[in-house]
Amino acid sequence: MAVRPVLIRRPPSAVWAVLADGTRYAEWVVGTAGSQPVEGTWPEVGAALRYTVKVGPATLHGRTVVRACEPVGVLELEAASRLVGTARIGIDLRPWGEENTLVTIDEHPLTGPGGRLHNMLSEALLQIRNRRMVRRLAQVVEADSAPPPGGR
Repeated sequence: MAVRPVLIRRPPSAVWAVLADGTRYAEWVVGTAGSQPVEGTWPEVGAALRYTVKVGPATLHGRTVVRACEPVGVLELEAASRLVGTARIGIDLRPWGEENTLVTIDEHPLTGPGGRLHNMLSEALLQIRNRRMVRRLAQVVEADSAPPPGGR
């Protein structure tokens, strides 16, 4: 399992504001070029969004469904792609001190080629991808909720 923590220097509510906006999925999920809600109200359980991945001249589409949601705490997603199958992405938010959030992303393949062929190499690639993803999430959150000039 690709488990990757990151400390985001904003409170959990600021992190949740980004996660809870399905139109912003592509801003922090590595490999996606766009996203749009297609079913339900994101991030309620059962809500889904469609995402776009561009590989050279090809445009591929996938779907992500919310499987569990505890606002400002836990978001569990199932991402599906025809090429690789499905994956579980668990996102856990914990207050860390007075103004920070410890975010842990836990991703692992469930079905399809990604699940059947999961090995140490694919795990290493997931770790690299998720390292970039948590950094991007931190950048998006911190840019959105930057403290006012001259202090806190």
